[in-house]
Amino acid sequence: MTDLLDRTSVVIATRDRRDTLLRTLGRLAALRKRPPVIVVDNGSTDGTPEAVLQAHPDMRLIELDENWGAAARNSGVIAATTPYVAFNDDDSWWAPGSLDLAERVLDADPTLALLAASVLVGPENRLDPTCRKMAESPLVPPPGLPGPSVLGFVACGAVVRRSAFLEVGGFEERMGIGGEEELLSVELAAAGYRLAYVDDLIAHHHPEAPREKGRTRSVVRNQLLVAWLKRPLSSALRKTGRLLFNHRRDREAALGAVDALRATPWIARERRPVEPWLERALRILDRDRRGR
Repeated sequence: MTDLLDRTSVVIATRDRRDTLLRTLGRLAALRKRPPVIVVDNGSTDGTPEAVLQAHPDMRLIELDENWGAAARNSGVIAATTPYVAFNDDDSWWAPGSLDLAERVLDADPTLALLAASVLVGPENRLDPTCRKMAESPLVPPPGLPGPSVLGFVACGAVVRRSAFLEVGGFEERMGIGGEEELLSVELAAAGYRLAYVDDLIAHHHPEAPREKGRTRSVVRNQLLVAWLKRPLSSALRKTGRLLFNHRRDREAALGAVDALRATPWIARERRPVEPWLERALRILDRDRRGR
């Protein structure tokens, strides 16, 4: 149940990961300032909803009839009654004090829509490689930003301003899981919001299994979708050429390209290239990735 003083809700989307989820919920429940938690179940068949209700009856549970992928988080954000929403996966959780820090940072700057956390992986607390790249972002931060300016994040460790998230429509259902963060980041920036990487904001991620089969397919598909939805023609063509060349011997990547091609009618309807200032920032990131 949400208290009037609560400022941040935690939203977790899950599917058939009952035991892992219960361990994560236990860690969140143990935080000194216990946040309201909303679990969105993507049509699990392993008894996840029943287990959550039994172990944590005070947490909000939303049951979906089918697997919505990353877009399941949208249902949790809509259900939240707090100004900020923190995302976890069913195998990640927030370090003590991090959500308090996120609230202070977001309260201080209404133009900030998203804070990307340092995601520490495994018991060794290894910094996620994507977070390392964000910490070294080549984008010039505008005055007053609490950390490097970014156009991406790791979904299992990010805090969003609920109103901004809903304004741009949240996660796109077609993206599934695997690189779904890029489109949302671009949409937020295009709407005039800022995104920052905050090193002192900590999320722990303890994945228990290798990535699901087909993740490369999803990532390549989503990169192509973003390129053709949001980039000028010349940039979209360059991005497509580089992706196909870099993955020319990868069958999963080829299937991802086919998936993107099948989405052509949808892309034609939804295509809205970004303004020049944002395209310049995206080109800076493209060059930075090629130089690493």
